[in-house]
Amino acid sequence: MTTWSAPRRPCRALGLLLLVVLGFLVLRRLHWPRLLSPWLRHRQSGLHTKGQNFMLEDSTFWIFGGSVHYFRVPKAYWRDRLLKMKACGLNTLTTYVPWNLHEPQRGTFDFSGNLDLEAFVRMAEEVGLWVILRPGPYICSEIDLGGLPSWLLRDSGMRLRTTYKGFTEAVDLYFDHLMSRVVPLQYKHGGPIIAVQVENEYGSYNKDPAYLPYIKKALEDRGIVELLLTSDNKDGLSNGVIDGVLATINLQSQHDLQLLTIFLLSVQGVQPKMVMEYWTGWFDSWGGPHNILDASEVLKTVSAIIDAGSSINLYMFHGGTNFGFINGAMHFHDYKSDVTSYDYDAVLTEAGDYTAKYVKLREFFGSISGSPLPPPPELLPKTAYESLRPALYLSLWDALQYMEPPTISEKPVNMENLPVNNGNGQSFGYTLYETTIGSPGVLRGLVRDRGQVFVNTVFIGFLDYERKDIVIPLIQGYTVLRILVENCGRVNYGHNIDEQRKGLIGNIYLNNSPLKNFRIYSLDMKKSFFQRFSSSTWNLVPETPVFPAFFLGALPVAFSPLDTFMKLEGWEKGVVFINGQNLGRYWNIGPQETLYLPGAWLDQGINQVIVFEERAAGPVIQFTETPHLGRNQYIH
Repeated sequence: MTTWSAPRRPCRALGLLLLVVLGFLVLRRLHWPRLLSPWLRHRQSGLHTKGQNFMLEDSTFWIFGGSVHYFRVPKAYWRDRLLKMKACGLNTLTTYVPWNLHEPQRGTFDFSGNLDLEAFVRMAEEVGLWVILRPGPYICSEIDLGGLPSWLLRDSGMRLRTTYKGFTEAVDLYFDHLMSRVVPLQYKHGGPIIAVQVENEYGSYNKDPAYLPYIKKALEDRGIVELLLTSDNKDGLSNGVIDGVLATINLQSQHDLQLLTIFLLSVQGVQPKMVMEYWTGWFDSWGGPHNILDASEVLKTVSAIIDAGSSINLYMFHGGTNFGFINGAMHFHDYKSDVTSYDYDAVLTEAGDYTAKYVKLREFFGSISGSPLPPPPELLPKTAYESLRPALYLSLWDALQYMEPPTISEKPVNMENLPVNNGNGQSFGYTLYETTIGSPGVLRGLVRDRGQVFVNTVFIGFLDYERKDIVIPLIQGYTVLRILVENCGRVNYGHNIDEQRKGLIGNIYLNNSPLKNFRIYSLDMKKSFFQRFSSSTWNLVPETPVFPAFFLGALPVAFSPLDTFMKLEGWEKGVVFINGQNLGRYWNIGPQETLYLPGAWLDQGINQVIVFEERAAGPVIQFTETPHLGRNQYIH
């Protein structure tokens, strides 16, 4: 063998070299476009306009769309919701992209787990849906600060949604990262994205005429090649139009339909008409009513929109949940914080169940589809677990020793400017301010949004938008003044977004003298927050707990976990965490009376339940198969 192996090695190498050279010569002569698969070779024009019609390549195309936000739905349920959309007769998914969740710290990006945008878009493609992407950077969406990251507000001169250098530099960095993920998902690259929206309802804001052209260029410079859209409500249409971008309208009333023809025709000539947001319901605010829009009214308006020759997107098809602290707020005359549920009285409920709207719309879209619709998926089962009695307890005051060391500051510092989270400030949750006082009097200051005032550990009242001062009672000697301030949600729509800093804003005064020397605790309540509590930290629940406090209990699940709803009857206001997942706020002022608990976030066996309660704890935590939101349109 050895006599033959030596002379064969150079021959083998020479043969391989000749094959490589020959292969290179052959490949050079091949016409590569002919080698592309047919589905890509025929993707030349994409979605475009021709007269009054949308065209997808050479075929007339109607957009029958629905909005689902991946960040409001557990990832395990994405496919279920998208299959239900397809079975309703829709052909296009629309979704926002929340900058504040994807870049929680400047330059640090998160597209994992429930924020896996690419997986969501690819799943829509697998189900057979096209995608319209609405990447912002501002998205409104009833999300904190309209999806803009709070660390932008560390700049005292920040002018959001303008070409202010501090804002555009941040947008450029974000778009550099985001668009590198989005570009391969476009139709002309073989993906499902057929259109991209330029910002969101800018006509209603309209503070900088150079801003929309800047965003358009920012998208195109980073490789966005699909049809570009704007969307505005009737009040913003006249200021939201930009050359080279198709204008669409947002509405709920049939009375606004005339704008489709009258206004859009006057500003952009004969172009396809589209209602980018037909509002199938509305969101709720704490202390307000539960908003319901009748299913028959929805069907009439949807029929009228399509009869008018317009494409449509249902906002929302499925709302989902403002998990954690991500809800936004409105502040025109009064400040109103949005509830945790984003049920929206939409076509699917918060938990993905069918409604009367779904039944009527499926029948309608089925009648115009030209082919049978796929069968609707079976509903995910629900259950009512046995009531849970928390066994362990830790008052907030006792918990402070386990927290990160407080910030020491002569003056109060607002949440966004605290030196925490690697210099990005605090985005969500609570902030505790402590200082020492030596006399009674009137306490006055600007608190955003809701501040509970304590003398030592004794609660004496609130400071908020309406109550701007409070009387501090007579005290003996020096004592600790504590103000626990909650960010209840930054405004997501309107002209005052630049003023959405939270916590204590500026000085706080006692008898007109500014207080000084503060200890400031950042209580953001992320997963890492609770990792500081060891098993020995907790105590048995006392007969008379001191509030605010954390309560710990165990939820046993014997079989495969199922969806359920938590009902905290007898509890007043707080936040619930299951296995480290923040389910969101509860508050006994309603209208929301239950919290949605996805079975996908439960484990078979023992599940950890932590409740942070501000004022009053009930004896047990109850579970129910149905939510309490005032809805009367469920289809079981």
